[in-house]
Amino acid sequence: MSSAIDRWVMAVAEELGVTPNPADTRTILDLTKDVAHNVDRPAAPVTAYLIGIAVGQGRPLPQAVKCIRDLADGWEGMSEES
Repeated sequence: MSSAIDRWVMAVAEELGVTPNPADTRTILDLTKDVAHNVDRPAAPVTAYLIGIAVGQGRPLPQAVKCIRDLADGWEGMSEES
């Protein structure tokens, strides 16, 4: 049986006419966790959106994720939630 997120991702992908990659889903979830913790919770979904744009414009996902993860890891401003 698949998880709720797996079912959701498959349904969204079908609606959008794209093919999801389970490894990409995990990568994005891990990245957004880092952004939510190191930057600010509301920054996480916006970051995922911007990563999607970058990948859609041809930037490889691993490269985009590394760039943003490095940025979040070095982020000096503390989250309002911290």
